[in-house]
Parts: sequence; structure tokens; C-alpha cells
Amino acid sequence: MNIPSLPLRQFLPARLAGATTGSPVQQAFRQAIGAVEELREQLRSLREQQAATRQAYWRQVGPLAAATVAARRALYEPLETALTSGYLSRAEAQQVAEVLWRNAHSLQERFGEEEAAILARYAPAPPPPDPVLPATAQTPTQTPAHEQAAATARERRQQRAQQARAAQARAADTEGQALLQNTKAAYRQLARLHHPDRAAQGDAATQQAQTELMQRITAAYSAGDLAALLTLLAETDSTASANSEEADALFGRYTAALAQQQVQLSQQLALARQPLDSAPWSGTEKQQRTRLRELKRSLRAETEYLLFLLRQLQEPATLRQLLRELAASGQAGF
Repeated sequence: MNIPSLPLRQFLPARLAGATTGSPVQQAFRQAIGAVEELREQLRSLREQQAATRQAYWRQVGPLAAATVAARRALYEPLETALTSGYLSRAEAQQVAEVLWRNAHSLQERFGEEEAAILARYAPAPPPPDPVLPATAQTPTQTPAHEQAAATARERRQQRAQQARAAQARAADTEGQALLQNTKAAYRQLARLHHPDRAAQGDAATQQAQTELMQRITAAYSAGDLAALLTLLAETDSTASANSEEADALFGRYTAALAQQQVQLSQQLALARQPLDSAPWSGTEKQQRTRLRELKRSLRAETEYLLFLLRQLQEPATLRQLLRELAASGQAGF
């Protein structure tokens, strides 16, 4: 269910939103409305803060990352030209192909570039399979009993954990379906009650009021805002019903439906608050500044080194020298 970006209070009828009287059931309903609105506001504020942090990060790092990507892409042409020139030995050609593959892998994994074609073209050959020993030469090993018991216990724990996760997923799906059904049901009931066509012919003022109200109802439904729809429905039902017991039953049902949305919003808020250790903008403000300085310094140094390599790759002698240096250092790529 999508969470609307607009505050819930824009949909609330003034009398119900500000009311402090009513039965305990009606007061519980208003408290549920307030709880949903507070959770939604927390989620909206957190997402805005996180988006601003990411934008500030990319404004500072984006140009440096783009320069590094461009420098790595520039390596393709001289390396592929060297492969077709004929002056490389077989071993050197294999080494150049591996450099090309690792360069493409770095672009795809680190910077999100699409390098599937290069990766497929220069993918390293799979290692040969291990030789199968004759049956007479195989020496079966006996696992000690305590290790077997430990392995069995681990497998059972993993199975129980998987079953628990599956049960949670099924429960979440059931809650989501129930929430969606309640939202559709509330929208349909409101549409039947407040559609402009129900206004008397020639009553322009009523038709205009009904049209504006229907627009609010449609906006709340499009945003998946069950709380706003139930508030509008409760306002209608509470004024239309003279039976207090019947009104309390309606409010009780609405409050139960709102509890589902509170659970969903709480889950989304907890998920949004989880730190992303891999994200440079995660952590405290001091940690973010430190990571940002380190990353910018690293990207500048990498780009300078790649541009230096690009000049060296233009000549066969310097390319061979670079390949020898890579082999001597145990590295397979730039």
C-alpha cells in the first residue's frame, strides 16, 4: 500500500478531527486516526531527510564518480586494439582479456554501469573439473558422531527459521490483502453516498459541494489512505445514524481496520530506519564527512592513475611493461 506524501489532516473533516467528546469507542477511533497520522508524518520526515542526504552526497561525489567511469571506459579501445594487433603473445593476450573483464566488472559492480556485453566477451574460461579417482582409490571418511549431531541440529534450526520467515511473509500478505479490501470497501461506500449525480437536479451548490468532496475521496483512495477514507465515512455514518450503539459498532470496526495500517506504517518506519552500512551517506554526520573525504580522495587518485595508464597503453612496449608489472605484483586488473 502506498503511503501518500500529503498530510492526512488535509482529508479530515474539521468537526471530527477537532472533537474531544463522544463515546469511548469514538474517542478510541480518533486516537487511532492520530496514531496513523503521526506514524505517516514520521515516515515522510525520515524519507525527506534521507533523500536530502543522498542528494547532497551525489552532488559532491557524482562528478568525481562520472570522471572515473569515463576514464575506465577509455581503457577499452587501446586494450581491444592491442588484442587484434598481432604483436601480443598468447599469454599476454589472455592477460589483456582478463584486464578487460575486470575493468568491465568494476564498472558494473561499483558504479552500476551496464557492461554485460564486455563481461560475456572476455569472461574467463571455467577451471577444468577435478579428476575423478577410481573407486578403489577413494578413501571414505567417517564423520564423528558429535559432528553429525551438530550438523543435524543446525539443519533443523535453519528449517525452523525458514518456516518462521515463510509464516511471517504469509501473515504480512494476508494483512495487506485485508487492508486493500477495507480501502476498496470504504471508497465504494463513500462513492455511493457522495457521488455528484445523487444531488438534486438544478441544485448547483450541492452538486459543487459533492464534486469537491468526491475529489477528496478519490484522492484519498488513489493514495491508499485508508485512515482518511474511514474518517470521511465515520463522519457520514455518525451524522446519519441516530442509534448510538450502531455508531459505536461502526467506529469499533473502523478502529480495528486502522490498527492494520498502524502495523504496516510501523514496519515501514522500522525498515527505513535501518542503517545501510554499505552506503557512504549512512552513519553519524562525522562518519559521513569522513567517508565522503576518503571516497573523494580515492576517486581522484583512481582517475589520475587511469589517465596515466591510458597514455601508457598507446605503445606496445609500455603495454607489455605494464602487463609484466601486473603479473609480478599478483594483480589481474587496473
